[in-house]
Amino acid sequence: MKQEQTLFLVEIAVFSALAYLLDLFSGFLFSRIWSQGGSVSIAMVPVFLMAFRWGIKGGAITGLLLGLLQFILGFSQIFHPVQGIIDYLIAFTVLGFAGLFAKQVQANIKNEDKKKWIGWIIAGTFVGSALRFIAHFFSGWVFFGVWAPEGQPAWLYSLIYNGTYMLPSMILSAIMIILVISSAPSRMVRSNQ
Repeated sequence: MKQEQTLFLVEIAVFSALAYLLDLFSGFLFSRIWSQGGSVSIAMVPVFLMAFRWGIKGGAITGLLLGLLQFILGFSQIFHPVQGIIDYLIAFTVLGFAGLFAKQVQANIKNEDKKKWIGWIIAGTFVGSALRFIAHFFSGWVFFGVWAPEGQPAWLYSLIYNGTYMLPSMILSAIMIILVISSAPSRMVRSNQ
């Protein structure tokens, strides 16, 4: 039991740091496209991998640490404390809800049913990404609506702005997760499962 707890904590630390580095890299690449924050990124991949391996708890803690790293290390766009909490702590923590499908992913990996585990990966990636999008959408609507073009409602501005990077990020993350798991599916299944 203690060995599994240690493994859990080590994996959270490593995957949180990896997610931060991936996000930092994408931020440098895309910083001029989305001026109020956001970028097409595969930073969600390590968070989703933890969610599919350890469930909601593993994914949520990894996502929370990713958000905290962004918040603390200054790689963030914070204009109001509540906006910072929504855009960094809540938005990345809810990625962990992809772990709702962890048992299905792992069971189908064990059964070597690739089509089913891929389907569950896509479903989990969609759920986590959709929840993150909702957090960013709400924050954008309330805190960033002032940048909406004249005559455009703030909610529509937020929908378009956040959708332009969240949809590609979700698709790219799902593809990357499928490729990573396909290379070593047995690594996703914990030994005690």
